Amino acid sequence: METGIARHGSPEARESRLHRGTNQSGMRDHNERLVLSLVRQHGSLAKSDIARMTGLSAQTVSVIMRELEEDKLLVRQAPLRGKIGQPSIPMALNPEGAFFIGLKIGRRSAELVLIDFLGNVRAMLQNSYRYPAPRETVEFVSAGITKMRSELTPAQDKRIAGLGIAMPFELWSWADTAGAPREIMDEWRHRDIRADIQAQCDFPVYLQNDATSACGAELVFGQAGAARDFVYFYIGAFAGGGIVLNGRLFGGPTGNAGALGSMPVPGPDGKPTQLIDVASIAILERALSAKGIDGSYLWTSPQEWGEIGAELDDWIASAAQALAYAIVAASSVIDFEAAVIDGWMPLEVRRRLVDAVTDAIVGIDAEGLKLPIVREGTVGIHARALGGASLPLSERFLIGPTTISRGT
Repeated sequence: METGIARHGSPEARESRLHRGTNQSGMRDHNERLVLSLVRQHGSLAKSDIARMTGLSAQTVSVIMRELEEDKLLVRQAPLRGKIGQPSIPMALNPEGAFFIGLKIGRRSAELVLIDFLGNVRAMLQNSYRYPAPRETVEFVSAGITKMRSELTPAQDKRIAGLGIAMPFELWSWADTAGAPREIMDEWRHRDIRADIQAQCDFPVYLQNDATSACGAELVFGQAGAARDFVYFYIGAFAGGGIVLNGRLFGGPTGNAGALGSMPVPGPDGKPTQLIDVASIAILERALSAKGIDGSYLWTSPQEWGEIGAELDDWIASAAQALAYAIVAASSVIDFEAAVIDGWMPLEVRRRLVDAVTDAIVGIDAEGLKLPIVREGTVGIHARALGGASLPLSERFLIGPTTISRGT
């Protein structure tokens, strides 16, 4: 029995179990995933706490916790001594328990990130470009993975549990909007980027829409609080989003649920248009270009844009109005507790945008609806790359894996 091997076998056997999991898909047993999810959510928990939360017997929890500790996924914390009985020993996630790589392929930049089991960033690489090209992207990933792995110890390298790719679906469809040569963008139509990268990796590779992945990062690594149902908007070169229902990322049958960039909203002239055509940062860059200003710093310096002036003010006003309509429309379908807005922008710009959305919603007729609280995201500019890294983490170690595509 595999659990017996994990308890009594060699360190090599336990390492093998980490990669194999407890079934052929490489995922942990359901109860193990449940325990890991609870410990991640609460920071640390004692066996008695987990038994109470899950309804599992104390003996079952004890066996699970012992196996997870021997697999080096959990570590003991300092005992908590009460007034009576034996001291309680909380267990926490071991940062060294597993490592994950995330890749964001965006329309203006690519990011590669290595995180540990807690979600701490151990390494990050970035490549900015005018438009994404498949061959150069694979070369960037190949060189980046080699560099990251060379900086790990052999024991850490063995614990890389997967790589997740976060990229726009049908990237080739946005050639004109991105200002990219159509023949280059058409290459994406015929390339299986997941398979290309999988051929270079000895761990599983997953693929998900970039904005949905960012939503997953907010769910797994963010400070979502008590909200278990929220609609999420990520404002990058193009606007997109995702949906969380009952504490789980909902991707739908094709992984494209929550394609909020395509949501119809009123345009500047009052006629219907898509959210992506109003709230995307590419629209701000276009406005700067019209004034003869090079807006490339929007992509290379997301932490600090400096003084932009009227163009930024106008973009925030238009984007906020469109986002407000999108939130109201989404709320007519699902009773969301919160609407979360994050993006590739400085924190001050994000705060201004969220404040403007909150003000804009007041002017929309929402009779019959209970509107969600509008708040800022808590992950920030690297949400898509971290969301990519969260794909193997969620798929293999947590309850409620995301809907993940296996190819383009």
